[in-house]
Amino acid sequence: MSDLASRIPEDMKTAMKAKDAVTLNVLRALKTAMTNASIEKGHLSATLDEAEISAIIRKQIKQRQDSFSQFTQAGRAELAATEQAEMDVLARYLPAALTAEEITTLVAAAVADSGASSKADMGKVMKLAQERAAGRADGKLLSQEVAKHLS
Repeated sequence: MSDLASRIPEDMKTAMKAKDAVTLNVLRALKTAMTNASIEKGHLSATLDEAEISAIIRKQIKQRQDSFSQFTQAGRAELAATEQAEMDVLARYLPAALTAEEITTLVAAAVADSGASSKADMGKVMKLAQERAAGRADGKLLSQEVAKHLS
């Protein structure tokens, strides 16, 4: 069992004992998403590796970011604050994000290594950059940086 897969149930117990409803609800939703992914993978007892669990967490964060922006636009500050708190809980389970300088360096290396010279090569560079970022950078940021380097 991966480190994250064993850590999440332990953190759920801690949240129950502390009566931390936000953390408990987020972790329950995350555990359900992980169970669904295991079922999709083949069967309920299928184990997920760290990369798959991180992808599920990023997907959960993305859903909450979408809700956050919609609540903010609708003037629902209390609901937006709840979504932000849930994103903060999920972010604890992801590796540290790359800094802007690290992203620039990573993209420059990906452009050089792929031999890209124009925007037509963007897909090739993005694939390489995403592999190297290993989920520690937002795809949108990577895409913008690749576009800058290829223009």
